[in-house]
Amino acid sequence: MTMRRSAIIGTGSVLPKTRLSNDELAQNYHIDTSDAWIVERTGIRFRHIADSDETTGTLATEAARRALKNANVAPEEVGLIIVATTTPDYTLPATAMSVQADLGVGDCIAFDVQAVCSGFLYALSVADSMLRTDSAKVALVIGAETFTRLLNWEDRTTCVLFGDGAGAVVLRQTDDVEKGIQTVKLHADGRYKDLLCSDGGVSTTGTVGKLLMKGREVFRHAVTNLVSVTEEALTASGFSASQVDWVVPHQANARILSATAQKLGVPSEQVVMTVDRHANTAAASVPLALDAAVQDGRIKPGDLVVLEAMGGGFTWGAAVIRF
Repeated sequence: MTMRRSAIIGTGSVLPKTRLSNDELAQNYHIDTSDAWIVERTGIRFRHIADSDETTGTLATEAARRALKNANVAPEEVGLIIVATTTPDYTLPATAMSVQADLGVGDCIAFDVQAVCSGFLYALSVADSMLRTDSAKVALVIGAETFTRLLNWEDRTTCVLFGDGAGAVVLRQTDDVEKGIQTVKLHADGRYKDLLCSDGGVSTTGTVGKLLMKGREVFRHAVTNLVSVTEEALTASGFSASQVDWVVPHQANARILSATAQKLGVPSEQVVMTVDRHANTAAASVPLALDAAVQDGRIKPGDLVVLEAMGGGFTWGAAVIRF
C-alpha cells in the first residue's frame, strides 16, 4: 500500500474591516482599562471586530478564497471542507455549507468542528486522516470566529482579550512522505470545562451565552499542556525541538507564548507572534498567524513547523508539519 500524507499547499486569512486599538476599545465600550494595562498583561495592542454585515461564514469564505488562490486550486477541485468555529452563523446548517455554496464548490464533504481555540488543529487532524484514506484529494480547513459576539463588555478581564477573523489552508493528498503533516496529537479533559466556558447555550438557556474565564488557572494549564503535547508530537515524528524552524502557537496571550517557548527551548525569534495585531481569535488564531508567516516569507518550503493550541474544555493539541 502506498503511504499517503496531506500537505499544505496554500494559506489565506482575513480580518474584519474595523480595527480597534486598546485606547479606542476603552473609550468606545466604556471599559475601565488602558493601553499600558492591556499590553503589559497580554501583549495585545489591536483587535478587529466584525461589523453587522460580517459573519463567521463571510470571513471563512474570504479566507478560503484567498487560500485557494495562493494554492492555485479551483473551487471545483475541493472534496472536503471543514470549518472550525465556536461562533457559527446558525445552529444549523453548518457554516461549512455556507462556505461551500458561496465558493461555488460542487458536491463534497462539508461540516463544522467545535473545540474552541484548538478547533483548527482538531479540524486539521480530521482532514489529514480523510485525505490519507482517500475520502478526498483536496481539502479546505478553516478556522473562523466572530468571537466578540460572545463577550461581556463589562468584564474587562475577558473582553480586552479577543477579536474576530478567519484563516484557512488548502491541503492536497501527496505520496511524498517527507512533506506535509507528519503528526497531529490531540487531547481533552472535561474536568476543567468550567474554567473557560460560556454561561448559556441552545439546550440549556436558549441563548448564546457569554464568555466566562478564570484566567490564572487557564494560564497555568495552558503552559503545561502546550509544552507536553508539543514534545509528544515531536517525539512521535522523530524530531527534537532544536530541529524546529518555526513554532506557530495559538495567539492567546504573549506571556503564554513566551513561557511555552522558553520551556521548549525554542528561541523567541522562531515563534510566530501576531497576538499584538489581532488578539485572541480562538479557532482562527493559528491559521491567521500561519498565513502571516507564509505571506511575509518567514515560513519557506522545507521548513519544519509546529502548530499548537489550547482551548476551553480543556482541549489542546499540536501538529508537526514539513512545508
